[in-house]
Amino acid sequence: MVVVVHLADADPRWNMHVAANITHKFAHHILLGQLLLIHTPQEFYPTLEGLKRNYNDPEERVRFRSKQNVDYAFLLAFAANLSSYYLMIEDDVWCAKSFLTAIRKALASQEGSNWATLEFSKLGYIGKLYRSSDLPRLARFLLLFYQEMPCDWLLVHFRLLLTQKDVIRFKPSLFQHMGLYSSFQGTINRLEDDEFQADALDLPDNPPAALFTSMSVFENYKPLKAYGTAEGYFWGKDPAAGSVFSIIFHQPARITRVRVRTGSDERQSDFLRAGVLELGRQRQADGRDCSAYTTVGTFEKGTFEQRGLERGMPGPVECVRIRVTRDQSEWLIIQSIDIWTTAGT
Repeated sequence: MVVVVHLADADPRWNMHVAANITHKFAHHILLGQLLLIHTPQEFYPTLEGLKRNYNDPEERVRFRSKQNVDYAFLLAFAANLSSYYLMIEDDVWCAKSFLTAIRKALASQEGSNWATLEFSKLGYIGKLYRSSDLPRLARFLLLFYQEMPCDWLLVHFRLLLTQKDVIRFKPSLFQHMGLYSSFQGTINRLEDDEFQADALDLPDNPPAALFTSMSVFENYKPLKAYGTAEGYFWGKDPAAGSVFSIIFHQPARITRVRVRTGSDERQSDFLRAGVLELGRQRQADGRDCSAYTTVGTFEKGTFEQRGLERGMPGPVECVRIRVTRDQSEWLIIQSIDIWTTAGT
């Protein structure tokens, strides 16, 4: 792994001061080529005066975000030939323990798919992963539209142009914003990722599966959003006693732990009032259900979490099912379903 730091401040004295500090603290990494410091001279930048004031932003704000786009473009262009993948993070983030192992695991899960961006944080331009082969055109794209909009908005357009329609974001997040002050005029910036988890070794496995529900699905809040990498959550209408949400594994798996979170900050009343979690065997011929289920626990205040499930179900499991046990007038949001398995399943 190579870390590239772009010292993009316009004050050369400040850049020299920061470079000296980094060199003093990380001399060994610099000598090994694991840490690189770069700076782009101001004469290389396009004009930052008289820019278009899109979205009615103040002139100072437009200048700041336009320069930021160019800063990123030079950084991307420099890093294009250093590795197979490129991860963008900022200088005021806290990384989860073993985040690199978690990213490698995520990459393995996407092998063979034509993704443009993998996301490991829900915040701005933190934790966004690209193939290095895409960096030259991403750099050109940022330079071409540098004055149009903020960089994180431009990146959405870039992803769509590379035909990745949906966001692929892995949860929990691997990076947390720590800084208190924004780079823009030192304003207070208390952004935090509420899905950050400090220990990346504790990430769920979520084996490949098909998902089904007997509840009516509201708009595009499909079951996969609760289980896969798609952004968002599942939102079902009118859950009644006997309504189910089923996960049918492609291959049997030995389950050790399951965690399910329902409801959301925006819709706090749409959680599961009464329900159970069941593990199933004897997958049916149509692949949509199992014939035999064992109840392993109940939901408490909309949440289910239980470890040591392999002791009660020592053999492989083919289905995991959430079953509603009482009618409720509120709709049901399933925020996330996390499943851990033993090694090799």
